[in-house]
Amino acid sequence: MTVAIVTGSGGLVGAECARLFSERGLDVVGIDNDMRKYFFGEGASTHWQVEQLRAAQPNYTHVNADIRSAEEIDAVFARYGRDIGVVIHCAAQPSHDWAAREPLTDFTVNANGTLNLLEATRRHAPDAVFIFVSTNKVYGDRPNYLPLVELPTRMELDPAHEWAAHGVPEQMSIDGTLHSIFGASKVAADVVVQEYGRYFGMRTACFRGGCLTGPGHSGAQLHGFLAYLMKCAVTGSPYTVFGHGGKQVRDNIHSRDLAEAFWCFFRRPASGEVFNIGGGRHANCSMQEAIAMAEEIAGRPMNYTYSDEARTGDHIWWISDVRKFRNMYPEWNYRYGIREVMEDIHAGLVERLGEARPREVAAAG
Repeated sequence: MTVAIVTGSGGLVGAECARLFSERGLDVVGIDNDMRKYFFGEGASTHWQVEQLRAAQPNYTHVNADIRSAEEIDAVFARYGRDIGVVIHCAAQPSHDWAAREPLTDFTVNANGTLNLLEATRRHAPDAVFIFVSTNKVYGDRPNYLPLVELPTRMELDPAHEWAAHGVPEQMSIDGTLHSIFGASKVAADVVVQEYGRYFGMRTACFRGGCLTGPGHSGAQLHGFLAYLMKCAVTGSPYTVFGHGGKQVRDNIHSRDLAEAFWCFFRRPASGEVFNIGGGRHANCSMQEAIAMAEEIAGRPMNYTYSDEARTGDHIWWISDVRKFRNMYPEWNYRYGIREVMEDIHAGLVERLGEARPREVAAAG
């Protein structure tokens, strides 16, 4: 049977991929050592999701390995060899703010870990498809220099700009911008994934995601925008909006829609590809708009405050142009809009936390 290696299998995207590829007949080997708990604390632990995978997916095997260890990773790949049909690399240190605290840890996880996985793939399963979860942060803060206009609840790209209709394409430069330490480590990983495709002829792709979201996200203040926002809405915990008047815009793609995109690439792979992937014009919102939706769905006002201090390098406006991927894979389409995304996150939180909240205060939003 074909084996799918999924790193970060306890995380949002990794778990979704583990489920989808398992349901479609592959044996899934998940690699996850719950470093998210180390990054963001007990509330961000992915242990619960790993246990769900073990219980629900009979063809799921879990490996508690550290991608920073070339020896540990090589041993996993040697065990399955050429049975490995696809590697979906989702494991990462995902936060700007956290990366600045421990740059060495951030870089070894994001850059060195990716190199270890590519080398293990090249050595033991050179024909396997290698899918890397990259990020729009490889573009640094360059999007902030686009001509933006302020609307009542959001920022928007000037309608006269060539990218206004569809969002930012892959042609945006990644040079000469403020990336943050996190962005720099992801650039390193992104470029090396491309090179293993172009130089060694491996079948690789970088998917530069906008906001990746869904009910499987162990959201924390430093990472997991919509999941953490909705968690605060459900529990009444305090939430802080950082800068830009709360009008900063993100596109949001449900993890299931992203996993379906990976499935399409696995079925018809290419070498050294790069795709911007996110909610695009189909699913996006500002912080103000997200708070209003969260209050309406949760049925209670949020306990939030505003800080004038924006996060360093934070995007003021981001919408992904997904036309390149859609043109290459016309069979792929969105299942979730922004409202459906938020409702699904809410349902997952209520089930997990056991805190169904009354809806009588919905008008307060």
